Amino acid sequence: MRFITSLIFVFSLISNAQNNYPQDYFCNPLEIPIVLAGTFAELRTNHFHSGMDIKTQFRTGLRVKASANGYISRIKISHYGYGKALYITHPNGYTTVYGHLLKFSPEIEAFVKKHQHEKESYEVELFPNAESLPVLKDSLIAYSGNTGGSGGPHLHFEIRDKEERPMNPMLFGIDTKDTTIPIIKSIYAYPIDNNSFINKSNSKRKLTLAPLGNGDYTTENIEAIGNIGFGVETIDRQDLAPNSNGVYNIQSFVNGNENFELDFKRFSFAETRYINRLIDYQTYIESNKRIQKLFKINNPLSIIKPIVNNGVLQIKDSTHVVYKIRVSDFKNNSAWVTIHITGKADSTLIAESPKTTPYFINKNQTTNLKEGRVSVDFYKDTFYEDFYIDFEVKNDILKLDEDARATKKNFTITFDMSHYSDEDQSKLYIVRLVGRNKYPSYTSTKRKGHLLIGSTNKLGLYTIATDTVKPTIKASNFKNEQWISDYKYLKLKIDDVGSGISNYRATVNGKWILMEYDYKTKTLTHDFSDGVVTDTKNNLKVIVTDNVGNNSTFEALFYRK
Repeated sequence: MRFITSLIFVFSLISNAQNNYPQDYFCNPLEIPIVLAGTFAELRTNHFHSGMDIKTQFRTGLRVKASANGYISRIKISHYGYGKALYITHPNGYTTVYGHLLKFSPEIEAFVKKHQHEKESYEVELFPNAESLPVLKDSLIAYSGNTGGSGGPHLHFEIRDKEERPMNPMLFGIDTKDTTIPIIKSIYAYPIDNNSFINKSNSKRKLTLAPLGNGDYTTENIEAIGNIGFGVETIDRQDLAPNSNGVYNIQSFVNGNENFELDFKRFSFAETRYINRLIDYQTYIESNKRIQKLFKINNPLSIIKPIVNNGVLQIKDSTHVVYKIRVSDFKNNSAWVTIHITGKADSTLIAESPKTTPYFINKNQTTNLKEGRVSVDFYKDTFYEDFYIDFEVKNDILKLDEDARATKKNFTITFDMSHYSDEDQSKLYIVRLVGRNKYPSYTSTKRKGHLLIGSTNKLGLYTIATDTVKPTIKASNFKNEQWISDYKYLKLKIDDVGSGISNYRATVNGKWILMEYDYKTKTLTHDFSDGVVTDTKNNLKVIVTDNVGNNSTFEALFYRK
């Protein structure tokens, strides 16, 4: 059965690749072999990875080429996210994306800097028309970097369809060597309702996993009754790198018949937030393990293919079920798990009573919770299910249930600060207390009269904090009144220990200059090749503002010939 099913899977994969995805249209965007740091649809925090991360040999500055003919249709530069990114629209309707770039090719670089100076902003988003920046396949468009939210030098590369949905680039022949079988790290079993039990328990259970070799695993035999489901923690590795990557396909079978599938070929950005419904979110928060649930309950993800009963097994008394899980990478290297289930009813089994509190959340209704000076507004469809929520306010500390419950979207928290003086109010902001040490993490905060209004998508502990400390600004590679004629760059270090950096502005002799901010190194950098600094004697002025409005000013004099 395993052999026949594998043949069907391989034939289907080859057929789809040949019929639906052009194999010679897109080329490798780098001039080195493809080695991956991250794969398509890999599980990330609050989202699926929308492309492949191509290693750049621990370097920046590698030539990045257009993967096919087309034109630059979008340029986005931001401090976070993709950092410096290019989007190319191609005649066949697809779009390719290149992220975390160091800099662009000279023509594109000049186009971007012109608009940055016009807007007096490092962060810009531009949409050139088809005639402005045409590109040919294999032509230089940029140099690889480490900008934005990158955790190290690499190129983020995407292929999107006509609806802007990211697709697995490997479907188009953008490939890497992979003969390595995926690794199964853990298996969990889940009773779906109060009338279902696994080994006489109504709670989820981690199963003992035993590797058999060559990608085969088995678990302890289990007894169950009612509706149950399973989850798998798994990773993949390619031959040329040790990174723990995402897999391509997960299927489950009941007595030889397929009953569920996760197919990581394509998804839309509108649905990526539902990743927290796909994984066991509580286990992820508690132990940083991403368990993918092989059953569907209130989850619209298009990657889910619930073939039979949404992947839920209906175990009856005195029956025997053989449940198998197959985890595959793009090259169809597969790992298998076999679980034997015996149906056994027991009239003495009683499920634990669900927790109740005075506060009930109906996921289909807007809910307002208020106590003292604090109120919380949950909008319709914030949560995946109805539940009783813990809500308590004491000494300006809000306890809002546990952070192990996933949300679909943001909700608002409001603190009434009318008992503070106007001067003190101006320095207050909302924080979430994170981790065992209750580290105060800034929550996006707006002021409306005497109210502080925070927007967040996480439950947990919240309170208010005061920030009266100004940001710090220090020269990094020069001194006041120094001659720096041979310098290519002007660098400063900026930091804020409270609410965090909000914005900055730099001028030389009263004229705005472009400075790039790297939040990872807390560095502001000006490139003298911009040609803005032309005088011999130059007065530099930098103003940095934090999220509550504290600001610092740095001034220095430097000389250039």
